[in-house]
Amino acid sequence: MKGKINKQHFIGVFGLAMLNVAAVMSLRGLPMMAKEGLSMIFYILFSSVLFLLPVSLVSAELATGWPKSGGVYRWVKEALGTRAGFVAIWLQWLQNVIWYPTVLSFAAGALSYLFLDEELATNKYFNFFVILVVYWGATLASFKGLKIAGKIATYGVIFGTLLPGLLIIILGILWVSTGNGVEFLQPGQSINILPDFSNFDSLAFLAGIVLLFAGMEVGAVHVTELKKPSREFPSAIFTAMFIIIIIFSLGSLSIASVIPAEKINLNEGIMQGLGYLLSKFSVGWLLPVMGLLIAFGSVGGVLAWIVGPSKGLLATANDGDLPPLMAKINKNGVQQNILIIQGLIVTLASFIFLIMPSVSSAFFILSILTVAPYLIMYFLLFISAIKLRYSHPDVPRAFKLPWGNFGMWLVSGIGLMAVIFAFFIGFFPPEELAVGSPVFYVTFLICGVIVFVVTPIIINMMKKPGWKKEIDN
Repeated sequence: MKGKINKQHFIGVFGLAMLNVAAVMSLRGLPMMAKEGLSMIFYILFSSVLFLLPVSLVSAELATGWPKSGGVYRWVKEALGTRAGFVAIWLQWLQNVIWYPTVLSFAAGALSYLFLDEELATNKYFNFFVILVVYWGATLASFKGLKIAGKIATYGVIFGTLLPGLLIIILGILWVSTGNGVEFLQPGQSINILPDFSNFDSLAFLAGIVLLFAGMEVGAVHVTELKKPSREFPSAIFTAMFIIIIIFSLGSLSIASVIPAEKINLNEGIMQGLGYLLSKFSVGWLLPVMGLLIAFGSVGGVLAWIVGPSKGLLATANDGDLPPLMAKINKNGVQQNILIIQGLIVTLASFIFLIMPSVSSAFFILSILTVAPYLIMYFLLFISAIKLRYSHPDVPRAFKLPWGNFGMWLVSGIGLMAVIFAFFIGFFPPEELAVGSPVFYVTFLICGVIVFVVTPIIINMMKKPGWKKEIDN
């Protein structure tokens, strides 16, 4: 039997915008883009204009047309049926479960600077300990409900993401304006804005960078916690979009300005850049403080994701697509059983940091597992948005894309092409990283995609009519 919600909690435009920023933006993505030099401009424009913008616009329309809790699950189910809806929310949920250890290992790297011991960043046991302590702490905070989790996520993104991001941008501008050299403009460095399209290996990072801009649809599951969703949700989503593009663009350029591309470390690049700039301006004592704040920002991002996709999974349980045990909520209306099961999976996945030979190899193996399955979910999202324009034309949408069905085809079509291209590119091993045999890389990725997609289909085939009846009672 489900628990009862004692009180409705509301979240404002600013709070939801910060949840969206926390869900999408992580400073750990800046080094990856900075490593590309000036061609980062192409990657940022591709990811923001051809991916982030279409996802934001489509999510805004779908969330205000179908405001009932469930997000991606509800939208895809309405368009393509229960099984497709379950596959979509499963892919969204499971990819971020695998993602948690990677973002928290980034937090562990930042914390190593707090302890003035950079070698801790590569210590597998330190990473394992930080991942489990921080993740379960964030899970316990989520048990208190959206109001508490929203506050922590808001403070986390302000002080742990925006503040360090703005600091590195300001220091980067000061560095350039005071006449210092810009590394990506030095002789011998590529000054091409466009990457080499004839070599797919050189484009392999594109899939990873696109995923840095993913997650805007997660905030849509909170549309029912807004007092005026038809007006407030679009405002929140576009506010978040603007902040994300500015921080990603200028932050990446700042790092690329002071560190040669070949010396940028993907795991610690943000701390490398901050350390270099802070020492140059004689405020190096701030680096440990920044490490603590950046780690706190990672906690805010984790909280935003813990509450989002798992809430969508709760909607599938309430519809009888999962066993009644998964529909259990506590007095604060939080899906506690789903969060506990999610935590157990995160704990098991974190053991890869102890099994793999290095933190970097574990980080990369977990990262590539999140890319392709999540892009499949976005494929279903855009297809559903187009389908709903025809199958449910009369459903009121407080926010609606302009130019009728042509506008929906245009925006969703652009998003679909970006998703398909990034999905295809993701199967090419990046030439900048040592990933072992290309055959192993591709085989591992294909097997991961098959397992991710087939599992929810099998679960859906095994569901029993009695699950729905038991939940309703």
